[in-house]
Amino acid sequence: MRLSPAPPWTAAIFKKRGGRGLGLAAVAYVGVDYLRHLSPSWHSRLQPALWAVLALIAVARVPFYRHWPAELRSALVFVAAMLFMLSTLLFEALSVRSVTAVLGLDWHRDTAPLPDTGQWLLLALNEKLPQILVEVLRARIIGLHHFLMLFVMLAFSVLFDSIEAPGLGIGARYMFTMAVGRFLRAITFVSTILPSPRPWCASARFGVPAHPHRWAQKYYVPYASDVNAIRQVIYQDIAYADIAEYNDGYRPNWGSMNFLIDFLRPTMNEGSSWYHLLKKAGGGCNDLMYSGHMLVAVLTAMAWTEAYGGFSSAFIWMLVIHSAQREIRERHHYSVDCIVAIYVGILLWKMTGFLWPTKTASRVRKLNKLEKIQSRLVQAAKDSDVEEVRELLKEVELGSNAQESQKGMQLFAGATIFSALTIVLLAFTWTSDG
Repeated sequence: MRLSPAPPWTAAIFKKRGGRGLGLAAVAYVGVDYLRHLSPSWHSRLQPALWAVLALIAVARVPFYRHWPAELRSALVFVAAMLFMLSTLLFEALSVRSVTAVLGLDWHRDTAPLPDTGQWLLLALNEKLPQILVEVLRARIIGLHHFLMLFVMLAFSVLFDSIEAPGLGIGARYMFTMAVGRFLRAITFVSTILPSPRPWCASARFGVPAHPHRWAQKYYVPYASDVNAIRQVIYQDIAYADIAEYNDGYRPNWGSMNFLIDFLRPTMNEGSSWYHLLKKAGGGCNDLMYSGHMLVAVLTAMAWTEAYGGFSSAFIWMLVIHSAQREIRERHHYSVDCIVAIYVGILLWKMTGFLWPTKTASRVRKLNKLEKIQSRLVQAAKDSDVEEVRELLKEVELGSNAQESQKGMQLFAGATIFSALTIVLLAFTWTSDG
């Protein structure tokens, strides 16, 4: 039985690529959500209504979606990308807690923030710009969860042919790119520990010991503020400090995960679970080069620009810039963190184009194959050999599908192996009691 055409009211709301339906939905979502600051009562009414309408429209289009085979082919890659992202988030949480704990809370309280010319510029603009514009720049218009939801809306718009299918393909690319970016971010901020733009943050959020770890005592603390000591270390190229003795050396019983104790430096009042400590790490306190929030924002903007384009993409980029200046203005990050996150996000998205859109890649492969057999196809047409023409076209189709399948399986295998190795490194012999 053939399905009847999709209801016309759904097509009128979400048009094909280049239409304005998705862009209007994005603007409506951000605007309605901002009402929580202007009118909480209207927000409580309009937000559920907006999500109900969008969900109803999406559900109404599901029976008429024509690209389920492509979605199924992308499912394995999507799952692999999700596992990869989860493993990198676990590694990042471990790194966040570690760099906060290694120098102790005293260092976070006493170390001055780095000079930030970007924040100085914003403070100067506050004195020059009209007050209403300053208030707009200060407004909490957009946050991390907004960018994530905007991408979810973009991915689901594949139901309306607003973007290239498959939706799981762009989802896999988004998560894979974010995972790579998060992994690069973690190995960046763990390599050099930078003082926080908010010196009080660590004391308010973390229960780590006040004193530095013995490793930091030996190789950093004695030489950090003494010019002569630094000069002597450079000339001798050897550490000579004595490690101080402290009494608060709490060591919980984490069984096979006891190797994490020296990295996480737990205290007695924080509970007995190492994973509980990682969940509390959040975004960290000391400066984490580069900004994870900005990375998510830029990846969302890049996905919109490539998949949909139009005025809505310009709107998303305006939100990215607004979010960046707010991160700097509120001292969540230094200016350098936001600037680096922007160009790293752009470059990473460009590098992962092999994941999506698969339809465009499939067309390119078919065209290449057709070009190779062009002479044979022309000769078969001249000879009126219909069977030969069919065989040649079938060869083009099968060759394209085989390359696509092989590429997807290779990516799935690689990402799964990397995810498995990362998880095993962090949680080997999980159930062992040590």
